[in-house]
Amino acid sequence: MNLSPVEIKVNVEGDVPAALSALGASSGTMTVRHLWFAEDRDGVAAGRLPLLEGGVIVRFRIGGGPDDLTVKLRPVTRDRLVGRFSAPFEVGPLTYKIEEDWSASSRLLAASLVHEHPPGALPGAVAPGGDPAGPVDPVQEQFVHACAPAVTFGELVALGPVFSAKADEVVLDGLDARLETWSAAGLDFLEVSIRVKPKDEEDAEELTARAERKQHKLENAVRERGVKLSEHSESKTQRVLTALAEAAQG
Repeated sequence: MNLSPVEIKVNVEGDVPAALSALGASSGTMTVRHLWFAEDRDGVAAGRLPLLEGGVIVRFRIGGGPDDLTVKLRPVTRDRLVGRFSAPFEVGPLTYKIEEDWSASSRLLAASLVHEHPPGALPGAVAPGGDPAGPVDPVQEQFVHACAPAVTFGELVALGPVFSAKADEVVLDGLDARLETWSAAGLDFLEVSIRVKPKDEEDAEELTARAERKQHKLENAVRERGVKLSEHSESKTQRVLTALAEAAQG
């Protein structure tokens, strides 16, 4: 059986530096990046986020190593992942992943196609007067056309920056966690995440049960360090993009 990894996320708000310290990380030792998102220009001007509404996220990550441009479908269903996009692959600078995305009671399937670029290759695309659609790879366009045919790429506008810092391999009660902060448009988030990979000979029910145990363990590990979990039901991407689009209109 072809099982997908499970990424389990816990979101934190409030005093992010204090939460980082409580969880064993220091903002001074984290890798710093700038994130930008691309959205439909006319939609943003009208107060909407058409790509996000269609389940398509276009994200630029700049700094802290190679730049990359990710096109992600979330949520998506298995039957929509057709042709070459029905299974993960790596070809040159392209990496295609399918994984489950868990946060609190939400469980979504996500598929993402990442194109890695040399450091410094992408800032021009998101700068004033730049074209965010320019670096989108033809395979990424094919991905959207094949798996999200109701969504079309028109003229895009860059929304950002989101200031991000991440720390990998932070051990929380035996769990190998990643901490990532986002700050933009008056919002500050800390996301704590772990990844659960399928084991050989494990079936879907066994993987789900193991992931549920690890999710419970992660949530307890965060709470036991005095860090309060976010009560917002929207994803941080939804909230940040909404705030950035409102700022762009202003």
